[in-house]
Amino acid sequence: MKTKIIILFFVGLLLSGCCTNSKSDCCAKKTAIVTLKDYGPEPTVLDIESATVSNENFRLALWTGSLLQVTVMSIPVGGEIGLEQHLDTDQFLRIEEGEGRVMMGDSEDALTFVQAVEADFAVFIPAGKWHNLINTGDKPLKLYSIYAPVEHPHSTVHKTCEDDEHHH
Repeated sequence: MKTKIIILFFVGLLLSGCCTNSKSDCCAKKTAIVTLKDYGPEPTVLDIESATVSNENFRLALWTGSLLQVTVMSIPVGGEIGLEQHLDTDQFLRIEEGEGRVMMGDSEDALTFVQAVEADFAVFIPAGKWHNLINTGDKPLKLYSIYAPVEHPHSTVHKTCEDDEHHH
């Protein structure tokens, strides 16, 4: 019986993604420290969740290539991205922390699509759709955004929403 329990324990460790390598502690959650800067267009691998959650800027370009861009955003309590439209750019948002409300529509005065979002939700915004994301929670809304093609200049940093010269 004792042998079965030990075997089940090790099988459980293996299935949970842990290992028995004595050189590293695979079971401990690793938090990567990410320097917040634009890494593009160089090949890059980083912990996107850590980058997103640690970002205190309204918007920061994390990777800008020739056809795709990733930004991290922190929307303050009661704040919003602001009503906007990207005519030739599809956009993907991934909520890492917080709660919000997404609104989209064919015109700025007819936002007929409204959806509550929270951590782990993905938002897909087709090119040409008017859209906004409002923080409805009690802490900053942390998300990353993927634009295809690129929307902002390389190394863009907007400390606040007002710093965005193209803000609508």
